[in-house]
Amino acid sequence: MIIDGTDLIMGRLATFVAKKSLLGEEVNVVNCEKVLITGTKKNIFAGYVRRMQMGIPTKGPFLQRAPDKIVKRAIRGMLPVKQEKGEKAYKRIRCYKGIPESFKGEKIETVQTANISKIPNLKYMSVGEISRLISGRQ
Repeated sequence: MIIDGTDLIMGRLATFVAKKSLLGEEVNVVNCEKVLITGTKKNIFAGYVRRMQMGIPTKGPFLQRAPDKIVKRAIRGMLPVKQEKGEKAYKRIRCYKGIPESFKGEKIETVQTANISKIPNLKYMSVGEISRLISGRQ
């Protein structure tokens, strides 16, 4: 299953992908830089800055800065990765920036329940913008 992350809310996308993966499906998420996080720019950025300043720089916790890895980490939070079934489900998930050449001719789906157009009057920010702000690669 290939899912296009354009204009999808990250938490809702993550729960959908986690459920499909736990059921045994291989899930690929493309266009991770266009996935959206709801909230004001100030609050979202403050949360990421707080997480970056936690711990010791040599020992962690380490915050991922690439858009595809931010989305994959959110999906990991929805899985029971300390159990064998969660670990296997996590290995069935792949996240990509943009659309790879190998997926060009295949059917790409979207998750209608996670679309931002369903929820009016929300403030949001894309994962690509967040990645740029926390000085990650785009």
